Amino acid sequence: MSFQLLDFARKLALPEPEKLVANCDKLRLFLEETNRSVNLTRITGEAEFNLKHVADSLTIFQFFPELLTSGFRIADIGCGAGFPSLILALAAPNLELTAIDSIGKKVNFVARAAELLGLTNLHTVHGRAVELNRQTAFRNQFDIVTARAVAPSPKIYGETKNFIRNNGRFIFYKTPSQAAEELPELLRIKNLKWSQSEIFELPENTGSRCFVIGTAN
Repeated sequence: MSFQLLDFARKLALPEPEKLVANCDKLRLFLEETNRSVNLTRITGEAEFNLKHVADSLTIFQFFPELLTSGFRIADIGCGAGFPSLILALAAPNLELTAIDSIGKKVNFVARAAELLGLTNLHTVHGRAVELNRQTAFRNQFDIVTARAVAPSPKIYGETKNFIRNNGRFIFYKTPSQAAEELPELLRIKNLKWSQSEIFELPENTGSRCFVIGTAN
């Protein structure tokens, strides 16, 4: 693979791309070490990690460059080992990320990784989104709810619809086939306008992606 993460970060006009790449490498090594005793992900090799975890997470800035300059509050649902939340927090210090997962070992890893990387703009919550959605503390707290490689969009929306502030957005990482399958059901939700971004290719023929977006009417 000839993919260069630094070139990719520069193409997206990310601030301090050299620092981002160095921190992503630090994260990869920490993930690799932790993965020996706690099964978090099968992807730990440098090239695959940079492509399938980092670059994939960063593509959101290609379509939503305003995330680089505004202080949005973002909830990452089913954060897993921290993709995209850790990567977004590294790339855009102006963002405030809340990484949510029902699996304690994953939340613990993200919290430890955030501490290792000095990320003061990332917080973790161990819990099920559907239960948090009923709590006053999470109501109208986020500008954006995102999720990557978790559950179908209608399910995530249903479990987090109270999270969003007025004029907030749902932005879900999807493959084109997932988007095509899920959009018809989403379009029946009348209080939001649902759309799909253009389809794009990840570097090195890693796969096709798009975003499914829900915005206030």
